[in-house]
Amino acid sequence: MIGVQMDLISEDKLSRLTPMEKIRLILDGVKEGKILVLERGLTPSEEAKLIEMTMTEIAPDEFAGIEIESYPSKKNQKLLDKLFRKPVLRTRLTVIGPANQLKTLKKDRDLISALVSSQ
Repeated sequence: MIGVQMDLISEDKLSRLTPMEKIRLILDGVKEGKILVLERGLTPSEEAKLIEMTMTEIAPDEFAGIEIESYPSKKNQKLLDKLFRKPVLRTRLTVIGPANQLKTLKKDRDLISALVSSQ
């Protein structure tokens, strides 16, 4: 059977990993041809590091890079955070896959529409 494997990764699993472990998990999964759906997205610094590491691992005919889409992050401030003026950036669902298999068709605040091909 020809198909595309999609892994949905929980927020709990991601919260137990260091930023580098998250990036390695994502890169290894995408290089295997998987589409990853993260319940909670990456922080802006983690996303920048993922893109940086992806650029170093791109190889013609082997790894075309990644396609990544996320809902816009939200600032979520609880009462204590507001009192101490501590902004909390809450990332949201993120979809990551091989650039040659995942194409974003439409994205807005509440919808990500993507086309997945088996190559």
